[in-house]
Amino acid sequence: MGMNVGSSSGEDEVVSAINTTPLVDVMLVLLIIFLITVPVVTQSVAVSLPKETNVIRVTKPENIELSVTKDGDVYWNTVLVPDNEALVERLKKVSVLNPQPEVHVRGDDKARYESVGRLMVACQRAGILKIRFVTEPPARGG
Repeated sequence: MGMNVGSSSGEDEVVSAINTTPLVDVMLVLLIIFLITVPVVTQSVAVSLPKETNVIRVTKPENIELSVTKDGDVYWNTVLVPDNEALVERLKKVSVLNPQPEVHVRGDDKARYESVGRLMVACQRAGILKIRFVTEPPARGG
């Protein structure tokens, strides 16, 4: 009984080309999986987001205009307030008026959030109920 193992004529050569068909198959399967799962992942809870509004500011003489500079200085109209305690004391005096005046905060665009936050805490400590932020209107057409 004999067995044929191959011929000695040199037909068994090593194939040096890489078969890329399995790689392409795997990549196509991964692409299909990602295309199916991405829309499912990006769903979110339906909420009603606020819309941009441009409300005309009504300037009343009793309203208080507080400005915060980029250095963190606080101005009551055009007068510098020396420290946070002085600000709270001045706000307490006007918070008892009836009707209570609104506080309009004008913050410099380079001011630290900390400075504006301290001003809001001072208003809260004094019992001010209405605080509004004054901003620039958006550019036309953009």
